[in-house]
Amino acid sequence: MKRFIEENSKEQFDVIIIGGGITGAAVAYEAATRGLKVALLEKKDFGWATSAATSKLIHGGLRYLAYMEIPLVRESLRERRILENIAPTLVYPFPFMMPNYKSLLNNRWVLKMGMIMYDILSFDKGWTWDRSKKIPLHSQISREKALQEEPNLKAEGLTAATIYYDCQSIFPERLTLMFIKSAVNYGAKVANYAEVKDFLYRNNSIAGVTVYDTLNNKEIDIEGKLIINCGGPWADIILKKAENGTVKHQIRRSEGIHIITKPIVHKYAVTLMNKKGRHFFLIPWRGYTLIGTTDKEYVGNPDNYRVTRESIQELLDDVNEYFGDGTLSYNDIKYTYGGLRPLVDDQVEGTYQSSRRYEIYDNAKEGVQGLITVEGGKYTTSRNLAVKVMKVVEKKLQYSLPKSITHKQHLAGCEIKDLEAFFNTVYTSDTSFDKKSLEVLAKYFGSEIDTVIKIAGSNKKFREIVTHDGEILAEVIYAIRHEMARTLPDIVFRRTGICTAGNPGNDKLTLVAETAAKELQWDKKELSMQLKEVKQRLQLPK
Repeated sequence: MKRFIEENSKEQFDVIIIGGGITGAAVAYEAATRGLKVALLEKKDFGWATSAATSKLIHGGLRYLAYMEIPLVRESLRERRILENIAPTLVYPFPFMMPNYKSLLNNRWVLKMGMIMYDILSFDKGWTWDRSKKIPLHSQISREKALQEEPNLKAEGLTAATIYYDCQSIFPERLTLMFIKSAVNYGAKVANYAEVKDFLYRNNSIAGVTVYDTLNNKEIDIEGKLIINCGGPWADIILKKAENGTVKHQIRRSEGIHIITKPIVHKYAVTLMNKKGRHFFLIPWRGYTLIGTTDKEYVGNPDNYRVTRESIQELLDDVNEYFGDGTLSYNDIKYTYGGLRPLVDDQVEGTYQSSRRYEIYDNAKEGVQGLITVEGGKYTTSRNLAVKVMKVVEKKLQYSLPKSITHKQHLAGCEIKDLEAFFNTVYTSDTSFDKKSLEVLAKYFGSEIDTVIKIAGSNKKFREIVTHDGEILAEVIYAIRHEMARTLPDIVFRRTGICTAGNPGNDKLTLVAETAAKELQWDKKELSMQLKEVKQRLQLPK
């Protein structure tokens, strides 16, 4: 991939997409496969904000059944299956346990009715391309069996447990990247660190954007017939740049944080509910437990958002009240991260009760021609949201576009029909590698693993393991040469998992930074700045 804004391209695009999170990435891919000339611009790095602050799940939205959001649940379950198919190395079925207690909300018979409906709505869950991706029906296990499987469950009042399946997205940042790489394969032009500063006008209609290239400290004008605002929590801020801020459209923002701790669940993603009726999860992930999420309204500039000690403590209090022996503490946290979710502004007052539905808004209704805004949504439904965006694009551009094909083909790097055969081939292809390294490389890089292995073979140093679960230094080189990584945070948080579970150790982190510095030709001052930024992010809030 190349940053097209460095090539001084003067071509006119059919659509210019602002925002390189999962929504923008999916829209870019969908548009490119329909034959449109596409440009995607992201002010920082692809998938750096909301798309990197998830519970790492692809799910049907079981809780939305309580609010009778039947169409949303059905759409989510269908799209869950599609993502299993098109991203087989990054999306996997995963077992969930919902403990049944004597309280009404967690009553086993209430949950039973909900799970039957969930199974009915996911009637096509067995229609997977790979047999290993099929999801079974829900079941119930006894109180004794539940405590045997997950010993840290609260035993008091426990009557049984419901077992059901959704999917885990093991590395959402790379899933976003695979959508972007897929778009590039179809001719889309993309650029990170490309901030839209202003809009260009022609005949009272937006006809392009002025972009600031933050890496090269210069501005460039890019022309396009239609602008698609996929700015997520920044969408209304982008809109205010149109017509000198006269657009009054507002979005609401909800904070969601996660913490990574020592392993306190082992086999299941345990689903719990606090006294306010809000669900949270304890999920096995990379040998640790991932806990989240919160859901609290955030007021302020999204650029200023940070995870706070207060938010962490609120999540710890919930965990200690409903799980374990009540002693999980701040000192048990290895890493924490958070982000803001955009909510469309006519949803209900409480952010948790707000569904994750989406809206495609034609800004011509506010007198701004040539601009549409996409709001809300979630990872699971992002592909189908992009399909619906194309219906609006057709009308705006008066084009007749071919039908969608994105549900019929693998994403870039995911072209694998049989996972079992693929992993067996990987394990036997080079026995000089540690098996855990081969497994993690196969999952993260899929059909692109051969290029990573080739880099590792070019220099013995690049074979060095830099994480507890087997990631190697060659991934750093691959990220820079093939995936547009330009900063140390790009490399360790979004192209690789080197720091996504916390600090791998200062020695390893320094080795990674020095390797990147040599490849990107950083001087000592730049290297120091890059390391400082990553270390600050890895620190827990005080």
